[in-house]
Amino acid sequence: MEKKLCGLFYPKIEEVGLFEEVTAGDLPDQFQALLAHDDHMTVTVEAWHNSLVNVKVLGERRDGNLYSRRIVLALQRDSKPVQFGIMRINLEGLPQIVRMEIESQALPLGRIMIRHHLFREVELCKLFRVIAGPELRKHLGLERGSVCFGRTARILVDKVPAVELLEIVTH
Repeated sequence: MEKKLCGLFYPKIEEVGLFEEVTAGDLPDQFQALLAHDDHMTVTVEAWHNSLVNVKVLGERRDGNLYSRRIVLALQRDSKPVQFGIMRINLEGLPQIVRMEIESQALPLGRIMIRHHLFREVELCKLFRVIAGPELRKHLGLERGSVCFGRTARILVDKVPAVELLEIVTH
């Protein structure tokens, strides 16, 4: 899934980073808490950093009912970037107000889904150790050779797959 999601915006996955699949036990403790769960990353990142986050949309694309975007979540308190993400959302079947809020790019996806009480499940798919490529370095303020960690996940809405996610965090 990571290759497919990166491929929506980048000709080569290496532009984002070099991905190595790992287990939860391979993650440093802080990254286990941030990634190895079945919750929305928005909620988890905000709790970890004790700050709400803002979303910055770096790019988007539409293919029929599929809406994809690449984003950075930054802390509201100091604008520090803490997460890079790529998501593909199947807008079909989502309430019109949810679709409008997603497309407005004003709020993180997790906050929108929670606010509208959508019956959703987050499924963790894979965990990764990522050597930051140029895009991660640029958007997360990392040095060459920096290592970060990430995951792929799916969100089911009313038991139907609605969102595919690639989420990469810093600590």
